[in-house]
Parts: sequence; C-alpha cells; structure tokens
Amino acid sequence: MKRKRHNPEQIIRKLRSAEQLLNQGQTVADVCRALEVSATTYHRWQHLYGGMKSTEAKRLKELEQENSRLKRLLAEAELDKAMLKEPERRRRAVVVLQDRFRASQRRACRLAGQNRSTQRRPVPVADIEEHKLRQRIRELARRHIRWGRRLVYRRLRIEGWSVNHKRVQRIWRKEGLQRPLPRKQKRSRPADGSRELLRAEYPHHVWAIDFQFDQTMDGRRLKFLNIVDEYSRMCLAIRVGRRCKAIDVIDTIEELLKQYPAPTHLRMDNGPEFIAHALQEWCTGSGSGAEYIPPGSPWENPFVESFNSRLRDEFLNIEIFASLLEAKVLAEQHRMEYNTYRPHSALQGRTPLEVLQQWKAA
Repeated sequence: MKRKRHNPEQIIRKLRSAEQLLNQGQTVADVCRALEVSATTYHRWQHLYGGMKSTEAKRLKELEQENSRLKRLLAEAELDKAMLKEPERRRRAVVVLQDRFRASQRRACRLAGQNRSTQRRPVPVADIEEHKLRQRIRELARRHIRWGRRLVYRRLRIEGWSVNHKRVQRIWRKEGLQRPLPRKQKRSRPADGSRELLRAEYPHHVWAIDFQFDQTMDGRRLKFLNIVDEYSRMCLAIRVGRRCKAIDVIDTIEELLKQYPAPTHLRMDNGPEFIAHALQEWCTGSGSGAEYIPPGSPWENPFVESFNSRLRDEFLNIEIFASLLEAKVLAEQHRMEYNTYRPHSALQGRTPLEVLQQWKAA
C-alpha cells in the first residue's frame, strides 16, 4: 500500500486544529490521537512549520520544487564532466586488460569501446602536472582558510614543487580562490636612538613572552601564555588556562628547560605576572636576565607580538572552543603546525624547525 504523505498546507491546517485543541485544555497526547500522528511527528511539524501560513507553505513548496530542478541540472552537469573524462577512463581500462589478460591492444580497445588512435595518442605530461598542482593548491587553500597565495607558494616550494609565484597566482585566480581579508597593518615606530635593543644572535639566546586572551562558548575567559625563541621564531609553548600567575609562568619555563637549554635573556613587558618577585628571583637563581620593555612600548617586543597577530588571525578568530581541554588540544596542534609546517616570510620561506636544524648543521 502506498504510504500517505502530508503536504505542507495539510500540515499547517492540522497544526491550527492542534492549537485550538490545546487551547481547550487537551493534552498533547490527546491532540496527537485526534490528528492520527505520533508525538514525534507532531513536534517535528511544530519545529518545521510552526507559525507559518498557507501562502508561506505554498511558497515553500515552490522553492522545494525549484531546488529539486536545480539539483537535477547540477547532476546533469556533473554527468557531462564525467562523460568528458570517459576517454581517459577507457584508456586506463585498456591498459588493465592488456596487463591482466595479455590481450592485444586491438581486442582490448574493442572491448572497452576505445578508439585505437585515441589510445595511442600520448597524454601530455604538462596537463597531468597542471592537474596535480591545481588539486594541491585547492587542498592547501581549503585546509588553511587564512593563507593567501604567497604562503601557498612557499609551502609548495618546501614540498618540492618546481613552480614560480606567477604560475601559482594564475592558478589561484582561475580557481576563483578567495583572497583573505587584509589585516590592519600597524605602523612601525622607529627607535629614538636612546638605547640599543637586545638582538638574539643564536637559538635560545632570547625568549620573548607575552599573554593573549580569548573565551570559551560559555563566555569564560581563556588566557594564553606564548613563549617564542627570537632567533628561530619557534613557538616553544602555548599555555592555556583560565588564569596564569607568576608561579604558572615559572612552571611553564621550567618544563621547557627539560627540552631546551636555559635562555640567556627573557624579554617581557611590565605585566604584574612578569614583575612579580617570584619570577625575578627565579631569573636571578637560573642565570637568565629579565629584559623588560618600557611601559606602553609593545613594538619593542616585536617577535612575540608578530606571533600573537598570526595566532589571532589564523587560529583564535576561526576556532570556537567548547571547553578548556579543547582549547589546550587545538592550541598544541597549531603550535606544532606553526613550527614544522607553516612557511615564515621573515625566514625566507623556511619553517622555524628548518632554521634551527640548519643552524645546528652549520
């Protein structure tokens, strides 16, 4: 027996009848029994069509029909694309028949419906390479939504692709890939010459430390402690917590000392966590100097500020954290990707890990 289906207009009329019965004091179970539907169906109707009028339901039905027609057109377009690729599939089928059954090319072409001249025509190597390059560029753009063509070009060069930036730009435009929204560039403030800034001369010479803030879905605050090696630009740690005191900063640094040598200097601002006596005493006992930047001068701590802007743009602005644990896991994944995968423009397209390895080799 053919299943009975209600159209949207019938559903809206039944919902109006249900509303009248509910106003008369009947329960939802009685209403469902009167409408001859289950409670689940009633609630689903209420969710989909509650508050709609008959004219709106008619318009919805027209939109559904139009959507069905567009889906059919899209399916036909995809079929046309598949038909255009059919000779290539037949080409591979002929090769398989020849290898597996030791058949002649004439017989394999006849079985696969392939023209022998088409089978013998060599496939241009440039077309295959172009297709692979386009596919890889789309994968990188889809995975890293805040990357532009320049970062994609640097990543391709790291992976060994023999391609220049003009070719990547041409493919980027043909694929219709969206350019990320430009960030507001901060004006560089020249030094007044009154004092010379300390510059890192080797890995773990200067560690830069700073805080960033975000929040979880419930509105509670997240505090990120970022530690960056100024020479290699490597992010050594991203500590995530609801709060972070001076003792937490010391614990994070001591955890890093189990993997890396102690830094000669720590560059920080004048936040209460950094000027606390506990951190100053730790620096004195460990032999690391505390380099404090002047108040209101974030440009004198440029490396961690640059990292903070990348972290905000490529991670914090595109992620929604459901819990503190999720924020910790995602932050660690982003840190590893930043150190080992993402090309750095200030490092001539290399990753921080590559810079550190090349320095050790030299």
